[in-house]
Amino acid sequence: MPDQEYPATPDLSSLANILFLFAPGAGAPSSHPWMQRWKSQLESIGTVVTFDYDYMREGRKRPDRLPELIATHRAALGEARAKFDPGTPTFLIGKSMGGRIGCHLALEEKVSGLICLGYPLCGGGDPTKLRDKVLRELRTPLLFVQGTRDALCPLDLLQQVRREMQCENELHIVEGGDHSLLVAKKQLKAAGETQQDVDLRILDAIRNFLARPLRAND
Repeated sequence: MPDQEYPATPDLSSLANILFLFAPGAGAPSSHPWMQRWKSQLESIGTVVTFDYDYMREGRKRPDRLPELIATHRAALGEARAKFDPGTPTFLIGKSMGGRIGCHLALEEKVSGLICLGYPLCGGGDPTKLRDKVLRELRTPLLFVQGTRDALCPLDLLQQVRREMQCENELHIVEGGDHSLLVAKKQLKAAGETQQDVDLRILDAIRNFLARPLRAND
């Protein structure tokens, strides 16, 4: 279960088309600029389908209960898959809550892999309220993308959980990244980088992660 130790970026062009079902976090819908930026970047790898949970579409601020969130996620997966050839490799990717609900769905629906962009391990930022049960039950390969400044997912706690997980899982660390994987401008300037450089490294990590389950199915 390597941490940021990836081989050269694989050529995915010879593999089947990839479908990403991209779920939003709790606080902003799929139309949010962050979601749209990442949708555009992920489209360099595969086809991206976004959706919103019911409470978002209805203008409510409080998220639905877990069973309702999973049901909406499942319906979105079914709608997306109906537009593609059977057997199209499908990856559930989500920001924060969207990644967590994708993990729950993967316990019930077979998908090629999971990608969590800022997994909210600590409920409300409280390290005594870990959302780790679903992670321990997973059998689907999973990639965590986590910032070192993310108070909702301290890396030491995540590493403890990862050691006890049953599925293959990898971690890409964003140095200085917050819960949205954004690095402070001061840090970027000191490193002579831009946020785009950070994002491109994340995309490389995603490409390498995708290649493994895809090749396993060849």
